[in-house]
Amino acid sequence: MDALSPFGYVLVTSQRMQGMLLLVFAKYFHLPFLRGIQTQTTRTGLGGIWGNKGGVSARMNVFGHSICFLNCHLPAHMENSDQRMEDFESILQQQQFEGQAASGVLDHDVVFWFGDLNFRIEDLDMQVVKSAIDNNKLSTLWEKDQLNMAKGSETVLEGFHEGPLKFSPTYKFDVGTDMYDTSGKKRKPAWTDRILWRLRPMAQVSNSMSKRSSLSGLTSGTRVSQHFYRSHMEYTISDHKPVSSIFTLQFPYRVDMPLVTLFVEDEWTEISDAVAKFKVVPNFARSSWDWIGLYKVGFKHHKDYVSYVWAKQEESDFLRQEHQVRANHEELPKDSGDFILGYYSNNMSSIVGVTEPFQVISIS
Repeated sequence: MDALSPFGYVLVTSQRMQGMLLLVFAKYFHLPFLRGIQTQTTRTGLGGIWGNKGGVSARMNVFGHSICFLNCHLPAHMENSDQRMEDFESILQQQQFEGQAASGVLDHDVVFWFGDLNFRIEDLDMQVVKSAIDNNKLSTLWEKDQLNMAKGSETVLEGFHEGPLKFSPTYKFDVGTDMYDTSGKKRKPAWTDRILWRLRPMAQVSNSMSKRSSLSGLTSGTRVSQHFYRSHMEYTISDHKPVSSIFTLQFPYRVDMPLVTLFVEDEWTEISDAVAKFKVVPNFARSSWDWIGLYKVGFKHHKDYVSYVWAKQEESDFLRQEHQVRANHEELPKDSGDFILGYYSNNMSSIVGVTEPFQVISIS
């Protein structure tokens, strides 16, 4: 949050299970269009008792399109490829979301699946694998990668895409170095750390595109473009190297009408300026626990407000189109700066309306 908030990114949600951590950030002005946010965890370690293995997920509707992020840590070791697939299927079966049209992970318009998936390189011995890495002949290893091999036989993997593995295997390294495992175990290098994506089954990829294409689309017009897929060799604190990717999602339409529209003066220079007017869309379920927060531009999450005021709904409000609340004078910022107002919905557990930035000039 400290690193991303200066760039306008706000923590939307998070889910943790022992060593697995999933964080979702968004630019603050996108927050009103992220709805139906839910998270799930599934333990698969020790027969479902221990959370060292399993999956954590976060789902939401983004501008009207359902997206799910699934972070998995699957069983280790060369011989456990089948167990990895079984655990993945178990995670998918157990992760069900409430009150959504997309109830399971694979029911979403777009799914991103990533993590320490622990698939290994079969058949080839250590020297052959290291020689291919040293001579940058990684393509000779792809066909022996267990995940690539499973795509041809495992129904649950249908529709999952992955960019070309143009980076060296990210496991296993001597901690603190760029050297592959020199311990007595001498683990064979492997692409254990992966990022894949999937569009709903109606996805039809153009025949002119290769199986490994980084571009795919739904018949309805949703498209996912992968811009890069890389590892970060400079990090040495783990026996794995981190992997990252950047995608662009293109949707055929956007739900871009906020549930709550806030109105505010361009500047607050007097106490009388500290008023927020707002109107809500029809059928929006307000709560007496809703509130409007005053946030300094660069805030980190929805509770990182400077002050707030309850957006209580009185009986006389039901027929009114527009409402207003006045900020508490004693809680206004003493220093000048750029701020926004955000309407937090208690029922939706998220910010559903924001203003453009405005200036507060040392109100006293």
